[in-house]
Amino acid sequence: MSDPALKYDTIVVGGGQAGLATGYHLKQRERDMSTGSMHRFVILDANERIGDAWRKRWESLRLFTPARFNGLPGMPFPTPAYSFPTKDEMADYLESYAARFQLPVRTGVRVDCLSKQGGRFLLTAGDLRFEAENVVVAMSNWQKPRVPAFARGLEPGIVQLHSSEYQNPSQLRDGGVLVVGAGNSGAEIALDVAGGHATWLSGRDTGHIPFRIGSLAYRLFLARLVGRVLFHHLLTLKTPIGRKLRPKLLSKGQPLVRVKPEDLAVAGIQRVPRTTAVRDGLPVLEDGQVLDVANVIWCTGYQPGFSWIDLPIFGEQGPQHERGVVPGEPGLYFVGLTFLFAASSSMIHGVGRDAEYVVRDITSRTRSEINRQPRAKVSIGQI
Repeated sequence: MSDPALKYDTIVVGGGQAGLATGYHLKQRERDMSTGSMHRFVILDANERIGDAWRKRWESLRLFTPARFNGLPGMPFPTPAYSFPTKDEMADYLESYAARFQLPVRTGVRVDCLSKQGGRFLLTAGDLRFEAENVVVAMSNWQKPRVPAFARGLEPGIVQLHSSEYQNPSQLRDGGVLVVGAGNSGAEIALDVAGGHATWLSGRDTGHIPFRIGSLAYRLFLARLVGRVLFHHLLTLKTPIGRKLRPKLLSKGQPLVRVKPEDLAVAGIQRVPRTTAVRDGLPVLEDGQVLDVANVIWCTGYQPGFSWIDLPIFGEQGPQHERGVVPGEPGLYFVGLTFLFAASSSMIHGVGRDAEYVVRDITSRTRSEINRQPRAKVSIGQI
């Protein structure tokens, strides 16, 4: 017989910035969330340490947004306002954030199934079982590394890494490097390896922002205009332009933020067409050119990682929700999805607003449940 399920009012799946922001707002409303003898809420995270999702990324990675926009609700980021934090600084910030607000994070718990049983949500994580009235899936909609099927045809001697596995150039063999995928990750990793390897960057041109993100003009004017006004307030589901551009932003690659075409040229990186096949164990480009390289780094993005959710909530575009609230499954929520409400929804400074919105819905739902419970009758002798 399996152990009894651990019961909570609310379970948050994911202990990154979206999950911790949700935990912060749940903590603020904790009195409203208390129902009888049940625990209030818990945050489950698959990593062994809070912030590990950032720590495991490549060593030279820095955030694209300045520190002034990287704080979660209630706690500014503790570096100079216009510095660009390293991935380890971001990881440490998340760990400090959880400690400061005493958020109940259980690490090392990977949820492998979310279903419904007896009117309540049931989550399993190995031998552990959890029950909850509400579940917040606080993860991005890109979780599972994506590599083209033809990658299996590359000769065994070629080192293959997905961007999620890449750390630094020491992982590579001597010889050329093909970086497949010319978005932000591909461009930055290409620059990282170009110092010691002939490097080709394969993929369509996604464009680039027409200014340097560390420039004086950016600090004085553009940072607020782009980060706050454009992404956070203008491009939202409430505005006509936001609704119009949302499908394009979801389906197409983002423009290069930090890297410029001239940076790639100065580093000696060769821009080449898309990689479409393998011939005789070597990668083949869209124009038929075959590249004799020793290494391939796949910066080809991620697939939705929601196969563990066993509930009828998915459409062609992924989870069906209204600003993170799933109308077809009351009590189920999402935070952290790309353009959940705004272009900033998957950014650090955007998750707090989305988290607050779903927590308000959870609180109102919990109050409704409490109000529906029958009140105990009191006799005159008890007064």
